[in-house]
Amino acid sequence: MKNQKKAQEIADRRLQLISPLLGLLDDPAKARQVRAQLCEQSGLSDRTLRRYLASYREHGYEGLKPRGRNHIRAEEAVPAHILEQAIILRREVPSRSVSQIIQILEWEKLIEPGQIKRSTLQEKLAQHGYSTRQMQMYADRGVASRRFQRRERNSLWHSDIKYGPYLPIGPKDKNGQRKLQQVYLVTFLDDATRFVLHAEFYPTLEYKEVEDCFHKALLKYGAPDSVYFDRGKQYRNKRMFRTCGKLGVRLLYTKPYSPEASGKIERFHQEIDRFLAESALEKPQDLDELNKQLWVWLEECYQNRSHSGLKDMQSPAEAFASSNKPLRFLEPAVIADAFLHSEKRKVDKAGCISFNGIKYDVGVLFIGCSVEVIYDPNDTKELTIECEGHEPIKVKPLVIGERTKPRPKLPEHLTAEPAESSRVLRAAEKQNQERAARKAHAISYSQMKGGAGDV
Repeated sequence: MKNQKKAQEIADRRLQLISPLLGLLDDPAKARQVRAQLCEQSGLSDRTLRRYLASYREHGYEGLKPRGRNHIRAEEAVPAHILEQAIILRREVPSRSVSQIIQILEWEKLIEPGQIKRSTLQEKLAQHGYSTRQMQMYADRGVASRRFQRRERNSLWHSDIKYGPYLPIGPKDKNGQRKLQQVYLVTFLDDATRFVLHAEFYPTLEYKEVEDCFHKALLKYGAPDSVYFDRGKQYRNKRMFRTCGKLGVRLLYTKPYSPEASGKIERFHQEIDRFLAESALEKPQDLDELNKQLWVWLEECYQNRSHSGLKDMQSPAEAFASSNKPLRFLEPAVIADAFLHSEKRKVDKAGCISFNGIKYDVGVLFIGCSVEVIYDPNDTKELTIECEGHEPIKVKPLVIGERTKPRPKLPEHLTAEPAESSRVLRAAEKQNQERAARKAHAISYSQMKGGAGDV
C-alpha cells in the first residue's frame, strides 16, 4: 500500500511536469522551447522529459508510475555515502555535469561502471538542492537576489531605450513615397512609484536623445537623488558624467551581463508592447502622431491605473503625488549649464582653436595650452573656454578682415622684468669662490709624507 501511494505521488509529479507539453504535438519548435524551460526549472534532462512524455502517450497515467516490482528506488540506487561524495563534487565545481560526477566516482573506484544512472543521480541532487539550476541561483553575479524599491519619489530614476516601430520619415521621393525608418523610445521612470517622468520616441539612437528626455523630466519633476542606467554608450560617457556632477545627482550603472538589474524598466517595456500593438492599428504617419498617441495612452492606460507593485494597488500617479518627499527643482541656469557639452582643444600659435570647422579667437594667453571647450550643441555662436589656473572666458568665431591686426600685447604679468645685473653671473662667481676655497684647504699626499716621515 505504501509503495502504491509512493508510485502515485511520482506519477502525479511527472504528469504535472509534462502537462505543458501535451498540447504541443503539432508544434515541434514550440515543444523544444518548452522542454528547455522545463529542464532548466526541474534540473532534469531533455531525454528524461521525452521518456516521460512517450510513456504517457503510450500507457497513459500508468506509464508515469515507476516500473514494476523490480523498480529500484533512487534512495536504494544511490547509497548515502555515494550521494555525499556527489554533492561534494558538485559543490567544488558547480558547473560539473552529472555525467562528469559519475565518471569521477568511477575513476576513484567508489562505484562500478554503470552502477548509477545519470537521471537517477540528477534526481537525487535536485531533491537535495544541488541541481545545476539551484546552484546557479546562488552564484555570485554581482546583483541582488531579491527585489528592491526606494521608499520615496525622486530617490532613484531608471532609464532605458526600447526599439520602436518603423515610420515614414523624411521628404517624399519622386514616387511620392517616404522612406521607412525605425524609431526609438527613451523613458525615465521613478523607482519608488513607477511613475513615468517622461517618455518619447526619437528618430535616432544617440546621446542627445537621452539628454533631451532627461532634460524634460528634470524641468517637470525636479532633480532625483540618483539615476540608474545600463552601460550603453548613450548613458556611459563623459557628457553624462558632467551633467550628473553639475546637477548633484549620483550616477549608478548596472553590473555587466545582469539584465535582471533593470527589471522595473523592462516590465514597463512590456506595457509599451501593448501600446505598440494598438498603435499599429492606427498606422501613425509621423513621429509627432506616434508621440501624441503615446502620451494619451500613458495618461489613461498607465499613469492613472492601479499597479500591482505599489502599496494598496495605487496608480503610479497617486503614488507619486502622495509621497512626502519634496521635489528638488533647480535654477534654469544650473540646468542649462549642466547640459552643456565639453570637448578638449589645443590652442595654436596664433591663439586660435578649431571647433566644428570654424576658427575661434581664444587669445595669446592660452597659446600652446589644452583648453576645455564648453558649448551648447544647439548654439555654437559663442563658446566658453576653461583652462586650469585661469578664469573662464567667452569666445566667438574669428572674423578675418581685409587688414592684419597688430599682435595683442602680452599681459603685464608676462612681460619682461627689468634687471640691473645678471643674477646668474653673480651666483656663478660666488660658487666659483667657494670651490677655490675648498681646494686651498685640501691636504695633498706629498704634504702628509713630508711631515710624518716615510711610511
